[in-house]
Amino acid sequence: MSVQTSPADPADAAYPVRFGAARAWLFGLGLAAVAVGLVTAVAQALGRFHWWAGFVLTPGALIAACGVPLLVRGGSRALVGYVVACLGVLVSAVGALLMLAAMGFGWPLMISLPALSIAGTYLWRPEHPLLRVLHRTVALLGLVVVGLGVAFLLGHTGRVRLPAGWWGAFLMAAGLVIAANGVEAARHRMPYRLPAVTLAIGPAVLAFLLGLRFLRGF
Repeated sequence: MSVQTSPADPADAAYPVRFGAARAWLFGLGLAAVAVGLVTAVAQALGRFHWWAGFVLTPGALIAACGVPLLVRGGSRALVGYVVACLGVLVSAVGALLMLAAMGFGWPLMISLPALSIAGTYLWRPEHPLLRVLHRTVALLGLVVVGLGVAFLLGHTGRVRLPAGWWGAFLMAAGLVIAANGVEAARHRMPYRLPAVTLAIGPAVLAFLLGLRFLRGF
């Protein structure tokens, strides 16, 4: 016994996709509204409310919300959605710092947040081994820069006393990341494997020695 398909079936099949996209839009807009409302409420409670900063905070939150529907689609569109969402978060962060009059205190976030967005692209790994190693290197270097921004923020508070030349430790960490990924490239059977490893080891050694020099007192 065969089952006949009615003309309404294609529309019914597309309905869950549209419904899922609608939920994603509502979720993104809801998060944007909550974020804007929370920052505004905190600013008013602290007596630091600057209404004009809402013209930066609100568009940034809406830009971030526009990336959510693309994120839930998956595939290459998810990467585009991620970039849009990160851009919106960065704009929103600037708006929040301006509204709270905390740019002088929170400027290290402008180092950590972009670097964190770069590190997050690790979820989308290229298929080619050489491109994958290069992308992993950039993503892990993003994590190193995140740590650098956090260290700046802690030192800016005055509660943590950092030694002279402390940023040299992050240069050393960057060198180790580059060297480790260069060695990883040697494991893959691909053309130009040895030149790729050589090009990675050179900057890695230079960054490590320069960081060590800063740490000891240049």
